[in-house]
Amino acid sequence: MMDIEDRLGYHFEDQQLLKEALSHPSLSSEIRPTPADNQRLEYLGDAVLELAVTTYLYHRYPDLKEGLLTKLRASVVSKPALAGAARRLDLGSALFMSNGEDGSGGRDRPSNLADAAEALFGAIYLDTGMARAREVILQILAPELEKLDPATAQGNSKGELQEILQKITPESPLYEVQSEKGPPHARVFVSTVSWQGLELGSGSGHSKKISEAAAAQDALTKRLWELGDSGAS
Repeated sequence: MMDIEDRLGYHFEDQQLLKEALSHPSLSSEIRPTPADNQRLEYLGDAVLELAVTTYLYHRYPDLKEGLLTKLRASVVSKPALAGAARRLDLGSALFMSNGEDGSGGRDRPSNLADAAEALFGAIYLDTGMARAREVILQILAPELEKLDPATAQGNSKGELQEILQKITPESPLYEVQSEKGPPHARVFVSTVSWQGLELGSGSGHSKKISEAAAAQDALTKRLWELGDSGAS
């Protein structure tokens, strides 16, 4: 099991925890007495993973609201994302499973890989605590975290807003950057969106694109153009 520890960048004090994390439930069909499998550790690891990623996103994006943070987190902790990370570690080759599960492609089955990754996170948490588990999780998921784009996660809020307003009048909404704050490596832009002289919404972000998308989303939430004479004339 040393190979998988080397790939993880983590060496277990309690080797039994590692063995349990790598043990697929199918072993119960071939081994008596039934060995411990990774389902309980997967349950624990799911919570450890969510806390690690949630804390990371909370600090990385101090200007984002809960809903968008939740969308970003979901894209990182999803089963496909975890299975992809597990493949990078060649985790499938380290799993203990029945001959039947192995023969049917179980070592590359996305659900098996994702579950084993979560079980490993739970095992690391029990072995040395949350701080070390968080370090390992963020290191393993670094490619997924680097690809995060809050503007994409918000969906096409600018396009949706334009489509709604142009059903009323051909006039397009106007986006303006109201301020830029912070050091060059951590700029925060604040933008507004207006239409027919009415400010519909505002938003902030670490790029002009993100702040405009946030302003559009704010406008879609407020829907001020529906207020009759106080909105569009």
